[in-house]
Amino acid sequence: MCGFIGKVSYENIHHESLENCNKLIECRGPDSKNNLKGVGGNNENLYFDLIFNRLSILDLSDSASQPMTSKNFRTTLLFNGEVYNHKDLRKNLESKGINFITSHSDTEVLLNGLSYYGEQFLQKIRGQFAIVFLDLNKNNLLIARDRLGQKPLFYKHESKSFTFSSNLKSIVQNENYFDLDKNSLSSYLELGVVPSPNTIFKNINKVAPGEVINIQFDKSNIEVHKSQYWKIEDYVGYEEFNDAKFYSLFEEAVSIRSKADVPVANFLSGGLDSTSIIKSQIQNSQNVNTYSVGYLDSKFDESKWFNLVASKYKTNHMSEFVDIADIDKLVMESTKIFDEPYSDPSTLPSYLISKLISEKYKVAISGDGGDELLGGYLRTAKVLKNSKIPFATQIYNLYPSIFGSGNRILQKSSDDLVAYSSFFQDKKLINLLGFDSSNIEFSQLFSTKYSPYKNFQLIEYKLYLTEMMMLKVDRTSMANSLEVRSPFVDHKLVEYILSTQTSYYDYKNPKSLLKTYIKDDFSDDFLGRRKMGFVFDVEGYIYKNYKKLLNELPEVENLGINKINIGKLRTVKSRINANRLWKILFLENYLKSTKELIS
Repeated sequence: MCGFIGKVSYENIHHESLENCNKLIECRGPDSKNNLKGVGGNNENLYFDLIFNRLSILDLSDSASQPMTSKNFRTTLLFNGEVYNHKDLRKNLESKGINFITSHSDTEVLLNGLSYYGEQFLQKIRGQFAIVFLDLNKNNLLIARDRLGQKPLFYKHESKSFTFSSNLKSIVQNENYFDLDKNSLSSYLELGVVPSPNTIFKNINKVAPGEVINIQFDKSNIEVHKSQYWKIEDYVGYEEFNDAKFYSLFEEAVSIRSKADVPVANFLSGGLDSTSIIKSQIQNSQNVNTYSVGYLDSKFDESKWFNLVASKYKTNHMSEFVDIADIDKLVMESTKIFDEPYSDPSTLPSYLISKLISEKYKVAISGDGGDELLGGYLRTAKVLKNSKIPFATQIYNLYPSIFGSGNRILQKSSDDLVAYSSFFQDKKLINLLGFDSSNIEFSQLFSTKYSPYKNFQLIEYKLYLTEMMMLKVDRTSMANSLEVRSPFVDHKLVEYILSTQTSYYDYKNPKSLLKTYIKDDFSDDFLGRRKMGFVFDVEGYIYKNYKKLLNELPEVENLGINKINIGKLRTVKSRINANRLWKILFLENYLKSTKELIS
């Protein structure tokens, strides 16, 4: 797991500037840094400058370092991520007569695979990745991102150059560029994130999950061609569900992510997802390391449950306890690590546990993606079982913006799309702050061909998991130089679940597959309780510290947001309004820290 920044240009590249911007990325790969620059290809005026930061996890030798070039120095690879099936891919390439220099580097597998097969090789990869592949023979640059958006990749295309990076702020700093996109601001205020391919800035984009982009440098022109090598909709079907096949794919997903050349830890929350992963490892005779964070405030503490799991499976367990009342420093620290605005307050506990694990480990396995895979979110059950309210939309239109998002009304709409999207959208906040609604089209995530539950899955995967959850997991872990691997996000497992009938799902008993998997080891109290998740008391924190945190908002006010309307959110104290104020606070801090980079 690593990070990089690079530029290919028809003009000389200012290397010192690129080096300075790379400081934002060094946390992603603190073990070593390498640079490759020069003039190449069939065009003598084509310059390139590539900087790579390595977090050494697989094949720790120097020969596995990056940028990695082919023997003839005509192809070069930058790669952030892990290829879990690299051994099988290597055997295939060796059968084609391709020789390898390293003993077991997945980077060299990618370099040789893309050189031999071209972009079709992406279909063969099982893993998480952001890839940059420079082919000087063809004056071509290929960039691609994994299917479910686990690893980030940003770029800026100009008439004479193409800049790319693992970090959005590094491109902003390198280009000395600060031009906010108003529609993206609306997206952030409405959703709490800016979905791909847009960013908060005009003319800087992110590669979408499952997307491959070919950049052709032809004489003095740069041509960009985009395509999707993986579309989640292609796998939706209604084959008969087979429990044994699911468990087999799940255990395989866990097994391939448990292998590394450094010790591996596990996030242990005491929930069904992390517990099932640990049981799978124990059954495979693995020596399992677990790590948990508990809270001194019993309202949020789940140490009873994670201690029960650690004891049952006899793991090498470590835990830390945090006083929620004393987190001011952590709040500011956890917001500054983000290179793009993201407003979920659970970033704080996610950052905290990553920080603590990283003191002893470089790799951790998490249960992220389990709820999306198996319908574990309460919102899914609510929409399926809710009685419908006639004229829900009309009632919603009369609902005062100051009281909340109106989700409790819209979730009972007879229109499934309106009902489910209401859990993500906050158009009332947009109206209150005087912004136009964003152009987010939830209808593009829905299809009349599918059942309501299948459509809900597509929203979870195409919006919530890929654009929100994976962003949080990546930034909070990589800020602490920690690689996180998530078996439930394995694309083979996702494809299988989407292709089958939904007999495995019962909104009265969600995630029954995992409960069955571990039921012999735990009581009904453990299996049936409602999981709290990583949380902290954002409501108490915001209203206690309102004056200190939100009294001065110069960046937000420069956007045209009326401070009086922001103040109204304080008058009606609620969890929803606290989250809204957190969203505004995060945006203020983000804009300040980004402007400092170019000042």
